[in-house]
Amino acid sequence: MGHAQGSSVSRISRAAAELDEQLSAWRDRPIGEITYLILDARYEKVRHGGAIVPCALLTAIGIGPDGKRSILGCSVQLSEAETHWRSFLQSLVDRGMRGIKLVVSDDHAGLKAARQAVLTGVPWQRCQFHLMRNAMAHAPKVAIRPEIASDIRRVFDADEPAEAERRLRDVVARYQKPAPQLAAWLEENVPEALTVLRVPAAHRRRLRTTNGLERLNKEIKRRTRVATLFPNEASLLRLASAVLSEISDDWETERAYLTMEAR
Repeated sequence: MGHAQGSSVSRISRAAAELDEQLSAWRDRPIGEITYLILDARYEKVRHGGAIVPCALLTAIGIGPDGKRSILGCSVQLSEAETHWRSFLQSLVDRGMRGIKLVVSDDHAGLKAARQAVLTGVPWQRCQFHLMRNAMAHAPKVAIRPEIASDIRRVFDADEPAEAERRLRDVVARYQKPAPQLAAWLEENVPEALTVLRVPAAHRRRLRTTNGLERLNKEIKRRTRVATLFPNEASLLRLASAVLSEISDDWETERAYLTMEAR
């Protein structure tokens, strides 16, 4: 009995080691040219040194010149945000990622500095969905939130940068007296969500937000809910990599996500 148990345990650990090897090869595979890069972070609970701590899981989606999307990789670390983002972005570059025309992400802590250091000069689109949510927190009264939302939406719906800027100036002027803090916040933050107006019109809808990643996150959440708490970082990385590599394989066999001839 003891022997049979021992051999099944070693079989399981051998299978786990093989899986880890495959997943690590997937995370380290060469990348090549990527037109659009979408980045996100989510947090899972991990046991660490006797305590339960939130651990960051970073994910990158790439849309290539052929309009197809794939999951470029993921990374798990407890470290301070900027360091983690910087090493993750650097690892993508080291794997051959090049040609990026736009980075789309939420306003994650540490990402701005890491992005500027590793992807110097690449335009950034701040997720419009999250920006809208952030704006609501600056509303002086709950009652005016719907009005603020429709004003911001009008700015987002402009067809070209000059028109968006004109609409934004109008909105800022409107809130200058009744809500000066909101006006200042809008003036400073909304332009970061208008970068998408510089890409071909046919691509904008897909690049306005990180919602493509939200769906991925839901799928990861569905699988991690079973675990609820990971014994260590390696187990979170293993599960996330397995889920993401599977989804990426599906995407790569689907038809193009964007029509790249669009101008």
